[in-house]
Amino acid sequence: MATYAVGDLQGCLGPLKCLLERVNFNPAVDRLWLVGDLVNRGPESLETLRYLYSIRQSLVCVLGNHDLHLLAVWHNVERLKKSDTLREIIEAPDADQLFDWLRQQKLLHYDEPRGIALVHAGIPPQWTLGQALQLAGEVEQVLRDDNRLQPFLDGMYGNEPNKWSKSLTGVERLRVITNYLTRMRFCTAAGKLDLKSKEGLDTAPKGYKPWYAHKDRRSRHVKIIFGHWAALQGQVNEPGIIALDTGCVWGGAMTLYNVDSGEYHRCDCTDDGHVRPPPQATTLIDQP
Repeated sequence: MATYAVGDLQGCLGPLKCLLERVNFNPAVDRLWLVGDLVNRGPESLETLRYLYSIRQSLVCVLGNHDLHLLAVWHNVERLKKSDTLREIIEAPDADQLFDWLRQQKLLHYDEPRGIALVHAGIPPQWTLGQALQLAGEVEQVLRDDNRLQPFLDGMYGNEPNKWSKSLTGVERLRVITNYLTRMRFCTAAGKLDLKSKEGLDTAPKGYKPWYAHKDRRSRHVKIIFGHWAALQGQVNEPGIIALDTGCVWGGAMTLYNVDSGEYHRCDCTDDGHVRPPPQATTLIDQP
């Protein structure tokens, strides 16, 4: 039995299958961890979601910002953007089944025996792992609650509040939790978010750092696997931090990581998200 984690799929099913074939992935015994952003921008968002649903018993999945956007569009199609590739999912005959499965997924997963957390964007420096799990659970409960889901999705968008406070309530509380776990890149040591800077490390505003780079980060004892930040190209000079979004949907590569051995596998992708023929893959070893 092997456990793998894979970077942002964003509707690029071909590269995912390339990687799973390369490691002889067997859904009957192996496990696949997904860092979120399963859909959108790529050419096969519906097919990707259907494939994941077909092997759902083998998956551990956390939601990304694009997945939450899909849920919001499901409830209000007017939220569709020109660049979205989501309409096919909404109009699919099995849409309700896929959405019901999607809203059961987590925002943060912790594998206690391995001491590894799985999250889409990251854990803010001022939160302990326990706090992060508890607060993620608040949003997860709302996603699964038919009566509370719609108000949350309606109020989910926005960059404020830009900092956590335990006094926050209602949709503002849920929004900042969601922004930390699914949208964060740069923040201050106290957790003040900058959600406008989306490129490489040299674009950090004054006084801000990547969330994982703060020396007093309270989750430092936990190994964290995340996606979301394609501009990093998987390169993070921080012990215990594994970045898996290597920009497949933008013409980069999709990355698969063996959680236990530290081995990386990559399949290159074309600009439209398909594997170049023949697929070029590389294997690397995680450095301690």
